[in-house]
This record gives sequence, structure tokens and C-alpha cells, in this order.
Amino acid sequence: MLHRTTVSAGSFLVLAVSIVLAADVQSPIGLSAEQVIEKNIAARGGLQAWRAVQSLSMRGNMEAGGNESPTRPVQGVRTGGVQVPKRPAQQTQLPFRLEMKRARKSRLEIDFRGETAIQVFDGTHGWKVRPFLNRHEVEPFTSDEMKAVAAQSDLDGPLVDYAAKGTKVELEGTEKVEGKDSYRLKLTFKTGEAQHVWIDANTFLESKIEGTPRRLDGQYHPVEIFYRDYRTVNGLKVPYLTETKVQGVKQTEKIEVEEVAVNAHVEDSRFAKLQ
Repeated sequence: MLHRTTVSAGSFLVLAVSIVLAADVQSPIGLSAEQVIEKNIAARGGLQAWRAVQSLSMRGNMEAGGNESPTRPVQGVRTGGVQVPKRPAQQTQLPFRLEMKRARKSRLEIDFRGETAIQVFDGTHGWKVRPFLNRHEVEPFTSDEMKAVAAQSDLDGPLVDYAAKGTKVELEGTEKVEGKDSYRLKLTFKTGEAQHVWIDANTFLESKIEGTPRRLDGQYHPVEIFYRDYRTVNGLKVPYLTETKVQGVKQTEKIEVEEVAVNAHVEDSRFAKLQ
């Protein structure tokens, strides 16, 4: 079933980061980390509903450009980064299409000036084509891209079946996210890598996640990804708008989802090595 909508830019897909906001961390109130996660999964549609999802497809537009904004990988819909070309002087919209399938397969396409950049991950290996940079040959993912896509390729997110994935969780406290009380969870994956996730204390939906730091001017900058405009698709709550903020970068990037399809048929060949 396909749902159409129009918003501003971002999600899942799609791609994100930000300025670390100053906030006083308060002691946790009432709930344990496990209870917060249980309520989050219930708010998103329920554990069994997410386990039944075999594929997830999206299309929409992402912002790019602006003199303040450095060229950086797409991040937002839990998949690694295809670089866009030298950024236009003015903000522009780049159409994208994202397909995800168990187990951990993803394909992202981004259009710009009549050409299409593609990145594919088959669950183990990744490849990309970047015509925007006059790179028309198929290239393997870099080690940093492999690290990013491996962390983002679960189509149901890091909290669903987190224990079975070998993830440990800790409730560090509560703090404000865009003026709203949120629980701050620390996730430690089986690789030893850690990530923070903020859960709205009222809706129990994700309000923000910690993105992969971006390397700019020889230094790594913290990234925040904000999730907004949740809508119901086949009983599941999906954010139709994400906004990425990079510390030290004035301009943010938004990803607008226009269509979402749950369990549409997607051939495995879509995730094979690019030719």
C-alpha cells in the first residue's frame, strides 16, 4: 500500500546530524530503559508489526546547496553516504528513492542535473556510482561508509529486538529536545560503538538521534538528526521529515518524504553489485 504526502525534507532514510544543544540532564523519572523502549515500540506500531515488515521503500526530496553548507554524505534514512556534487550556491531539492529489505539490504538513488548517484548495500558489501563527481565507474564503499551503513541498515531501527542484536541500553536521564521532555538512552552495540537516542516523554517516539560525526576542515563535528511529522503507514508510525544539524555549520539539511510503501515486492537483484 502506498501513501502520498508532502512535507519539507528528510527521514530515514534518509540522512542527519547537528549542533549539540546545551541541556541540563535530569535524573530519570519513573521508567527503566527497557520500559521506555517497550513504550517506544508500541507507539511506533508494535513489535509484531515491525517484525512483519520485510521491505520498506520511500521517495521524496532532500535539501542540498547553499554557500554555508559543505559537501557531505547523505544520512538520515539509516543508510550510508553518497556524496552530492559541488554544492550549488542556492539551496535546491534533490529527488531520492530508497529501498530497504531484510536482511540489512539497501539501495539509495539521488538525482541531480539529469544524472543519478547510486549506492547499494547487499548486507555485507557496498558499492557506489557518483556521476556528480565525474566518477562513473563502480567503486566499493570506503571503510567509513561501511561503518555508517552497517550502523543504519536495520529497517526497523536500533531499538526493535535490540537485545537479540547484541545491543546494551542505559537510561542516562531526561532532558529537553526542542522544548519537550525526552528520555536519553545510550546504546552500546556489539561492535563496542555507542550511540545516543532521545525518546519523547509524551509520545514515546524518537525525537532525535546522534548521527555519525562529520569530518570537516580536518576535524570531526558532532551531528544530530531530528525526527518530525510522524504519520501512520499500514499501522506503523514513520517520520516524514528529518533535519540534520552539524556542529559549527550554520545551514541544516532537511529530507522530505513524499511516499512510503511497506512490504512492496522488491527484487533481490536491486541490491546486487552495480555493473
